[in-house]
Amino acid sequence: DGYFYQRVTECRFSSKDLQGIEFIDSYVFNQAEYVRFNSTVGKFVGYTEHGVYNAEAWNSDAAILAQERGELERYCKFNAAIYYS
Repeated sequence: DGYFYQRVTECRFSSKDLQGIEFIDSYVFNQAEYVRFNSTVGKFVGYTEHGVYNAEAWNSDAAILAQERGELERYCKFNAAIYYS
């Protein structure tokens, strides 16, 4: 009955040191993750045929990559004190 689409963004903290933060941006369709941006890798990685296609397109667009890479600073590190309080 229909389709399920989900986008999940998360910050993973290994310690209070801001260098240990990782930003993950996952795209899920019908409960299967098909593409993910990982700040440690620094690019999109596809896990399905459609995901690989999207990852290649998004990785070739400098503006999209710059925006995703900036989320580590803007979203994760900016809010780190809230998560640790």
